[in-house]
Amino acid sequence: MTGRFITFEGGEGAGKSTQALILADRLRGQGIEVVLTREPGGTPGAEAIRALVVEGEPDRWDATTEALLMNAARADHVARLIRPAVAAGKWVVADRFVDSTLAYQGAGKGLAAADLLDTHRFATGDLWPDLTLVLDLPVAVGEARATARGHLDRFERTGGDFHDRIAASFVHVAHQEPDRVRLIDATGDVDTVAAAVWRAVELLLP
Repeated sequence: MTGRFITFEGGEGAGKSTQALILADRLRGQGIEVVLTREPGGTPGAEAIRALVVEGEPDRWDATTEALLMNAARADHVARLIRPAVAAGKWVVADRFVDSTLAYQGAGKGLAAADLLDTHRFATGDLWPDLTLVLDLPVAVGEARATARGHLDRFERTGGDFHDRIAASFVHVAHQEPDRVRLIDATGDVDTVAAAVWRAVELLLP
């Protein structure tokens, strides 16, 4: 079987981790070997960088440093986990990838998309997902869900219109790249959202 790379994107509290887990289980039910992972993270080195990136005060890093840390983690993640898994015929399901960098450090914090894309190409050998699922949820709803979970990371504690810019970036990429990116209404219950996710993913099945 041909390996595939699927990513989940969206703002805080959109349900990415939950939907990634549900999708991984459903794919395994189809006899597909699945690797479930996340960004930043997924390998020991990338998880160590994750602790630097997501913990601490919102202003711990400037945007450029943050983007470089994200891409350092991604380079290790791609080289040690994602590319080998896909080459072995496995399906990789990831909670976040490059579209989050374009949204958070790009639209959210003002770095140029062209610079972020160049860094991504260098870090990953220009690796892009076969399918990206953007879970679209009103910012206020997502923030309420994130707050209800308890501990907030430094991105979740960033205020102003930061999260509005991120949400707009995800919608924009879905409109700009319809062949790769699917916009999923995440306002429904877990099962309803999972059904919409599956309708998009099953088109990749042999």
